Amino acid sequence: MPRRARMYIPGYAYHIVQRGNNRQACFFEVENYRVFLKYMTEVLPRYGNSLHAYCLMTNHVHLLITPECVDSISNLMKVVCSRYAQYINKKYTRTGSLWEGRHKASVIDSESYLLKCYRYIELNPVTADMVKRPEGYAWSSNHCNAWGGQNRLISGHESYLALGQNQAQRCSNYRKLFNEALSTGDYQAIGKALHFSMPLGSEEFMEKIEKRTGRKIGYAHRGRPYAKLVKNKSLRPLKCLRPLK
Repeated sequence: MPRRARMYIPGYAYHIVQRGNNRQACFFEVENYRVFLKYMTEVLPRYGNSLHAYCLMTNHVHLLITPECVDSISNLMKVVCSRYAQYINKKYTRTGSLWEGRHKASVIDSESYLLKCYRYIELNPVTADMVKRPEGYAWSSNHCNAWGGQNRLISGHESYLALGQNQAQRCSNYRKLFNEALSTGDYQAIGKALHFSMPLGSEEFMEKIEKRTGRKIGYAHRGRPYAKLVKNKSLRPLKCLRPLK
């Protein structure tokens, strides 16, 4: 059965993750990170994308993006990942796939989860025990969002811009968000939505996404539909809804 086409809604923020093949490394030295960011800088405006946050980990990439067109994100990821894979294969005289299939994509409810998703992304190196504080990691957007560092890749989302009347206020208030750790529930919700390429937000937000895409939202089980044995010992099929992809 062919895979369902991606459906990106212009103007909505998406949490994107692209992993290395078999969870193996896709960055091997400092130059690699710089090359990937160079490609992102060149391709982002070409297809109409606004990047709000990012983190390049050793074996995967996190991005928080708002597309202008339905195919903005797909075109961006296709071109950047392809160019980068070609660069890696040539540089290290290797063959085969660098990336693990298609990227994951979760549309984010800006009212309830957008700034939490910012933090989730920029806290990745801290969660992985690579650094003590997010600003200690060189390959993320934290230097820009939290400290006002210059970064041509980054465009502030409305939720971020609302943190203050000027950049100094926004950075200060943004840093304060990191004084409190993300709850276990938030971490699990963001991770689960990303794993299944599901929307993340309130029930009202979910209903809005269903109407915009014409697709029912739910977590699908792989394989054939199955049945559940209930107390009266009769078999009743469970309704299985496919995730938004």
